[in-house]
Amino acid sequence: MSGQQRQLRMRFLAEPTDVNFGGKVHGGQVMKWVDQAGYAAAVGWSGRYSVTAAVGGFRFVAPIRIGDLVTVEATLVYTGTTSMHFAVDVRARDPRADAAEARLCTHCVIVFVALDGPEGRPVPVPPWRPLTAEDQRMAEYAQQVMALARNAEQVITRERTEAVG
Repeated sequence: MSGQQRQLRMRFLAEPTDVNFGGKVHGGQVMKWVDQAGYAAAVGWSGRYSVTAAVGGFRFVAPIRIGDLVTVEATLVYTGTTSMHFAVDVRARDPRADAAEARLCTHCVIVFVALDGPEGRPVPVPPWRPLTAEDQRMAEYAQQVMALARNAEQVITRERTEAVG
């Protein structure tokens, strides 16, 4: 049922094939995990096929080691008419350690848009309203992150146009 699943948690085991040249999990692999968790959360909230529209504020805080148990948690923090904004935290720990020892490794905001079937047009999603002060803070944070991303995109577009012209 749509409009019910606000939060989704997925777990992955960091494998040797996920390693980069520095010996830690490749940032692209972390981004893939974030996108997969975001997709599952978006479908869970909207009840519709959804696509990634934007990612903002992506921060790699700490490395993930091979063999770490990685938890990707996506929490709905804002809805537009057809969009869903999720705050995503990626934490990792040695699987033999206590869950409380998990360290924050990555954080971002990812936006998905729900689509209708064959035409692929955006469709409305169930609205979500902040219930607590923390919910309100996270909703504002998500909007600020995406506004910064839009502003950066406008600057890049302007610079490209001026460079060509």
